[in-house]
Amino acid sequence: MESGVITTDMMVVFFLLGLAIFLFVTDLLRVDLVGLLMMVLLPLTGVLSAEQAIAGLSSNAVVSIIAVMIIGAGLNKTGIMNEVAAQIIKVVGHSENRILAVISLTVAFISSFMQNIGAAALFMPAAIRVSRQLNFSPSRVLMPMGFCAIIGGCLTLVGSSPLIMLNDLMQGWWANNQSAVHNQTFVPFKLFKVTPIGIALLVSSILYFIFLGKRLLPSTSVELQEGNADKRLQEIYGEEVGRSYELSVPAFFPSHTLGELEIRPKYHVTIVGIAKNNGYQKELAPTKDSLIEAGDILWVISAEKNISRLAEEQGWVVKEEHEVFAEENYPDESGIVEGVVIPHSNLSQHTMEELQFRHLFQVNPLAIVRGDLIIMDAINVTELQQGDTILMQGRWKQFRLLADQMDIVIINDIPGEELKPERKRCAVFFLLMALTLALGFEVKLSIALLTGALGMILTKIIPADRAYEAVDWRTVFLLSGLIPLGTAFEITGTAAFIAEKTLAAVGTPGPLLLLLVIALLTSSFSLVASNVGAVVLMVPLAMTMASTIGADPMVAALVVAVSASNTFILPTHQVNALIMRAGNYRTMDYIRTGLGMSVIFVGVLMLCVKFMFL
Repeated sequence: MESGVITTDMMVVFFLLGLAIFLFVTDLLRVDLVGLLMMVLLPLTGVLSAEQAIAGLSSNAVVSIIAVMIIGAGLNKTGIMNEVAAQIIKVVGHSENRILAVISLTVAFISSFMQNIGAAALFMPAAIRVSRQLNFSPSRVLMPMGFCAIIGGCLTLVGSSPLIMLNDLMQGWWANNQSAVHNQTFVPFKLFKVTPIGIALLVSSILYFIFLGKRLLPSTSVELQEGNADKRLQEIYGEEVGRSYELSVPAFFPSHTLGELEIRPKYHVTIVGIAKNNGYQKELAPTKDSLIEAGDILWVISAEKNISRLAEEQGWVVKEEHEVFAEENYPDESGIVEGVVIPHSNLSQHTMEELQFRHLFQVNPLAIVRGDLIIMDAINVTELQQGDTILMQGRWKQFRLLADQMDIVIINDIPGEELKPERKRCAVFFLLMALTLALGFEVKLSIALLTGALGMILTKIIPADRAYEAVDWRTVFLLSGLIPLGTAFEITGTAAFIAEKTLAAVGTPGPLLLLLVIALLTSSFSLVASNVGAVVLMVPLAMTMASTIGADPMVAALVVAVSASNTFILPTHQVNALIMRAGNYRTMDYIRTGLGMSVIFVGVLMLCVKFMFL
């Protein structure tokens, strides 16, 4: 191929690239189908061979994503992510901005020594749990987390593939261009050479989302899920029962038992939890003999008007949000179910008080429905009858135990998975083993992560069928289709053609302007091709151009390697593809939010280069 001549293959690649971007922006096809379309059209048009077109399915990035999703599901199964989410809330409180900053900084730090896709995938379940516990949409935190995971790769020279390759690429150019560098000895960059730039980019990213970016993110509210207590109460029983609240008992309140206070008959309020000693001691199915004392935190269910009257007359304080019982109130942990008393049940002709129902099953009866009658005041002393429906609140694991008794049929499917907290150490072992293989023994990341995933399946932390369900196949096929498109962009010479034409049009600019053009070109290539391919192409070109005008070629190469992480405008980067479905994002969300982030990225990079190197 002659330099500077556009070929038929290049025209086909331009067309397919434009088609993919058009379909992304217009949402005419699901993003995974766009990926599959590219995978099919590239070999049909003769641009790639069939083997090259399907190579994305076995790529290191795609296999790593599959493995890390299985590992994440295994960690979820043991309840570790619940604890991580609870600790985040405990440390930073309920401020969305603080949570955004802490999660983003944590993922960026992890990303500085392992591939950013792994860091984002491992922490994504915890980020989703935190957002749902605090009742704001996961979309408000997943994109900032993803962007910071990408930027975290710029904190060290081992944080991303482009930076890992940087010294080798520069050394190769140096050896072939001794006259341009006046026969000087090549001195490679040290591990933390890029750290000041990475820190500046990371800080600017977090500030961008706190002050501006959040307004550009989808503002969809958190939908109450099936099985969520509030949803079932509101939709089926409405104001008859109400929703859950958290109340604090003031210091002056004298000690009383629930039976003495007569909370249910007086106020139509059900107390489903009592926390003492700052939440360290919790009773989740209190009985009439349970004591309420000064300083206690109460978890209650009722209509708002009843709660307000109770708080006013007793001097208790209604909290704005669940704090002490936030984890127990999470939809994966507890909720509302209905159970029907079956014929010949041991419950029939007995009261719940006689049966010690709360104490035995650790669930809270909220109401008895008998025909058109809803019994709430005296449910503990009402004789149960065949066909009665009992509305109950409690933890899912307790409802499973109740269903096993065969005296009551649970109408609803019991949501949530039965956790295996006793396997926490085993799950952490396989996670650490995978990371050790990748970081300590330089085993390829995909193989290291597959080892950890396989360990979790073989030790039955997570069943094999559940492992397959844990994989988001839309993300897998999206990336598998975009990888060959990037390959075609490189091997047909399309990327080199654009680079040569752009740099030729610039002429002989000043050092800062040249570095700006280099940064923009590299960013553009990284959006549509692999960032590794963009760096392999651009480092020699940038170093040659820099040496021509008397600028430092190593600074130009560093700009290329850092700019390869400026991939925020389209969901083509692995991290962006990973969070797309979980955050319910559309391509326009990336364009709208990522455009501002890309401008800030380039601006901060140029400022750092100017004050550090020029």
